[in-house]
Amino acid sequence: MAHIAIIGSTTWGTTLAIINSEEGKHVSLIVRTKEESDLLQKHRENKRFLPGITFPDTLEVTSKPQDLIPKTDLLIIAVPSQSLRKNIRVVSTYVSASTIIVSASKGLESTSGMRMTEIIKEEIPNLSPDNICVLSGPNLSNEILAGKPSSSVICSINLTTAKSAQSILNCSHLRLYTNTDVIGVEICGALKNITAIAAGVCDGLNLGDNAKASIITRGLAEMARFGSAIGAKSSTFSGLAGMGDLIATCSSRLSRNNQVGRMLAKDMPLNQIEKSMDNVAEGIETTKAVVSVANRLNIDLPIAQAVYNILFKNLSVRDAREELMGRTLTSET
Repeated sequence: MAHIAIIGSTTWGTTLAIINSEEGKHVSLIVRTKEESDLLQKHRENKRFLPGITFPDTLEVTSKPQDLIPKTDLLIIAVPSQSLRKNIRVVSTYVSASTIIVSASKGLESTSGMRMTEIIKEEIPNLSPDNICVLSGPNLSNEILAGKPSSSVICSINLTTAKSAQSILNCSHLRLYTNTDVIGVEICGALKNITAIAAGVCDGLNLGDNAKASIITRGLAEMARFGSAIGAKSSTFSGLAGMGDLIATCSSRLSRNNQVGRMLAKDMPLNQIEKSMDNVAEGIETTKAVVSVANRLNIDLPIAQAVYNILFKNLSVRDAREELMGRTLTSET
């Protein structure tokens, strides 16, 4: 049986550990400190992010990556995108050349604009790009842990690797599909969070379903425009990682980025919003990276730019609405 190790006691990292352990797989959850490991072992639940969800008896928790990673077949990185580089550096020397690494983090690094797989390749140069995967899709943890059906995409430039990861990670209520468009899948996972913030603003201002449908649709167009400019396949954006994740993230009140938008609509300052949230809303820092790259490559992203101006330029949500509605008329295509 393949050994799965997961770095990150985040909501998503813990969810992946639980659902795979429940199916009898050999799973280890790697956390940052011995104190955190002892606490999770004592309570057998993640009281911070998933209170009331008991760990399966077989789920192992450890703070010693050096003991586990060398014998791990598949390593999942499920940490906030802005801390992925730091986490990879900690474990890079323990990763063998045959290990499959799966990024379950959605975002772009705010300082460099790099995708998560690019960071992994940079920090572990001896690892073949064929051994790197991305996991992305409409995956709200609370629904999956409740046994509700969901689907996701496991993606690698090497289809054989993607199929191997698919066979290891597929679960009874999390169905996995393969894909080989790593750029597209990662861009979908990053940019959908920006559109979700805009959709949350729409909800918070009670602008109605017509406006929200417009935000989601034009947000998808921006995702595809940005992705195509850097080499993604257009078909990816109509799939689970694109349209599927976008719909879930924009529509659900479980979405952290949608929550950010709703709080912005109430004129809550960004620093106060961030302090009020236990989990990281990836869309905030990703907006910086996306707008920076878009400006450098001259890619038109009016919704992303509006979200950036609200977050970091003190533009009011009402002025942003007027600016978007007052833009020069153009063709949909």
